[in-house]
Amino acid sequence: MPPSYELFRKSALEAVELHDAPFRYFLARRCLAPDIEQTLLDWFETDAPWQLVKTNFYEQYEFRMLDVALPESVSPLASPDNFSVLRREMEEIFDVAFNERILLVAHKLVSGQRIAIHNDYLVGKETHRLTIQLNRGLRDEDGGLFMLFNSFEPSDVHRIIRPVCGSVLGFEISENSHHAVSLLHGGERYTLVYSFYAKRN
Repeated sequence: MPPSYELFRKSALEAVELHDAPFRYFLARRCLAPDIEQTLLDWFETDAPWQLVKTNFYEQYEFRMLDVALPESVSPLASPDNFSVLRREMEEIFDVAFNERILLVAHKLVSGQRIAIHNDYLVGKETHRLTIQLNRGLRDEDGGLFMLFNSFEPSDVHRIIRPVCGSVLGFEISENSHHAVSLLHGGERYTLVYSFYAKRN
């Protein structure tokens, strides 16, 4: 059986900021229990099955966590019960009903990698995203900053968010949800990415 620690803290997504512009997004307090954060980092740094992926706007390592055999210590992250916890809290924050489908992907950036500006918008695909940062204490000079934009222009920066370990960013995917990750200069930057699908009328 998985370890008995609590996976999520008591209000898993306690939003500290909720914004409607330039697109709907929120920041939340650290939502994972410290034990699972450290367990994930240990696994990510040793045995996780990373695969290098290159596209026209990013290069990073990643894998779909629902497609691999997760270690017992990590498997609660993908359990139906914990998916339900996150789904309910995302529904409350965004006032949207989601269907049962949730994707969970792990990302890793290493020195020299970045993600250029994009919006994630694809007709008929996921509608909302939740990201949880994990790292060993990146400094500002290490880069890997999450950047939100008012438009597709790289100079039109709305906000820069530090990748503080355990911090949470959730957002609604739209044609306006422009974001990027700045060049990583040092360390390793890990992210858990949950994708949700709004029910359609």
